[in-house]
Amino acid sequence: MIEQPNDDARERENPDPHEKNRPVPRLVLLVVSALVVWAVSYIFLTQRNDAPELGDQRTLSTLQGKPAGAGGAADGAQVYAANCVACHQATGAGLPGVFPPLGGSEWVLAADKLPVNILLHGITGKLTVKGTPYSGQMPAFKDKLSDAEIAAVLSYVRANFGNAAGKIAADVVKGERDAGKDRKDPWNGDEDLDKFKQ
Repeated sequence: MIEQPNDDARERENPDPHEKNRPVPRLVLLVVSALVVWAVSYIFLTQRNDAPELGDQRTLSTLQGKPAGAGGAADGAQVYAANCVACHQATGAGLPGVFPPLGGSEWVLAADKLPVNILLHGITGKLTVKGTPYSGQMPAFKDKLSDAEIAAVLSYVRANFGNAAGKIAADVVKGERDAGKDRKDPWNGDEDLDKFKQ
């Protein structure tokens, strides 16, 4: 036979936990409500100070820049920074034994057609610069840079890094591009370029 619990035992037990009608404390609800009211009133009551004359004055055409072929001259320093600085460094000194220097380089200071052809078609194999042999590869830029950009970057290099050679015109680049339009391979270092100098 099962014994029924007496009333004394029931009175000693704690009541079961429950949330009743208020699962979130009133203080938390009050704080959240106050923050929401403040945020909404801030949005509607704050004086906006966004007059157009206080903002950025640049136009879309200013931000896009001028294309090299549309009345704006190509920036040789910018072309150099985007395409050449990784190998030849910002100083034009290159990396000893890996990438040749541009300052005082006989290839940079040669007659206009030679450096133009180097940039157009690239180089592979052994190339001697200032008496030091370098073995590697320089990419061709004929499909990447325009005539104006090649002229600008060569003019920049020939006037910086201790060099004092003349500028190269875009029409010289165009002439060499047209003359070598069928060439698919890069120049074979000293072997091809020495003949080119003659």
